[in-house]
Amino acid sequence: MKQLKMNKNYLILKNWWETLDLSNYEKSFFNKQIIAFNQQLFRLKEKKIRIGIYGKSGVGKSSVLNFLLNKDVFKTDIINGSTREIQAEEWPLKDQTLKSIELLDSPGFDFCDIKFPDKIYSRINHSDLILFVVAGDINRNEVSEISSFIKDGKKIIVILNKIDLFKKNELKEIIENIKFKLPKNLNIPIIINHENNLKNYISKILTQHGEILLTLNSLQFADRLFLQIKGQRLKRRQKLAQSAIGKFSTIKASAVALNPFILFDVAGSFAIDTALISELSKIYGLNLKGESTRKIFKQISINNLFLGFTQVGVNTSFNLIKKVILLTVPFTNGLSLLPYGPIAIIQAGIAVHSTKILGKLAAKEIFIRSKVSFMDPSIMIQNITFNEPEIFKHINIYLSNRNLNNNFVSSLP
Repeated sequence: MKQLKMNKNYLILKNWWETLDLSNYEKSFFNKQIIAFNQQLFRLKEKKIRIGIYGKSGVGKSSVLNFLLNKDVFKTDIINGSTREIQAEEWPLKDQTLKSIELLDSPGFDFCDIKFPDKIYSRINHSDLILFVVAGDINRNEVSEISSFIKDGKKIIVILNKIDLFKKNELKEIIENIKFKLPKNLNIPIIINHENNLKNYISKILTQHGEILLTLNSLQFADRLFLQIKGQRLKRRQKLAQSAIGKFSTIKASAVALNPFILFDVAGSFAIDTALISELSKIYGLNLKGESTRKIFKQISINNLFLGFTQVGVNTSFNLIKKVILLTVPFTNGLSLLPYGPIAIIQAGIAVHSTKILGKLAAKEIFIRSKVSFMDPSIMIQNITFNEPEIFKHINIYLSNRNLNNNFVSSLP
């Protein structure tokens, strides 16, 4: 049954990727991210889980991995910080439904001789499970690193290493201190690296939840790439939308300033605004028919009384003045035309301002309507059934931070 679910999730994700129509520019711009995602997709297909190890320099990360492998693969040294770059090794753990387990060793995050620390963090953050090694009570920097992984929805196991440095009562106090500094609602496991404690615990986790961890990480990988592509597209559309709003503002300003007839002016303004909404819908990829654009315009006008007043009330008032001016021309030898120009300029300025307001509100409304998609990776994540409450909590944190950090309002015109 698990195998069928995993294959189904892979096919869904593969289909999502194949239907995501990327331009040549986007393929070039996101080349590294696309390669990394395809590698993750391949691991999902082949059931190859990746476990990354992380922590400060000198806490014994490489030693922990060597102990799991039961052989000296990763370089260790008496001097703290012998690891300089990411290293990988396959762990032939028996009795697993997963085909392969890859262990990643990493330099200490506080090691000053690392050229690209962000790349190290990113590589470990792409892991399906993270082992965070400590060698005593955790400090502020370690708490910060753990918090970053949690925000990204990662499943973390804290490993207390080098326990021979502490007495039994000290060890108990250290564990309590670590628990106090970690989020209370997540119950992050703290495993003492003693004898086979760690190996047995990881083996149990992988047997019970290895496939779901691999699937979730693949979906999160897709979601992060999706958000990056979406953000980049919105920035490009922002320029097109601003250009469209400017164009329609100019058209309306000219029409309103020159036209002395109230009914034609109001009707023309609404027609121009409807055309603007239609143009914005094309830019943001939402197919709106004429009735739909009118509904959006009506909704925006109702919710923004200033806009409605500007569109109708002010234009009507100024048009009455302009009409009176034109009617009195024969009786004033043309002197009454003097205020006509300033009034037309003011009216044009108001038309430009109101059109910009409408354009911004319409773009936001259209964006909200167009962003709902059942092929959105975050929707796929939400539709997965979780048997383990702790994994569910991690994913909820990821989704909360995702929605908080990626509303894209700043990318609208």
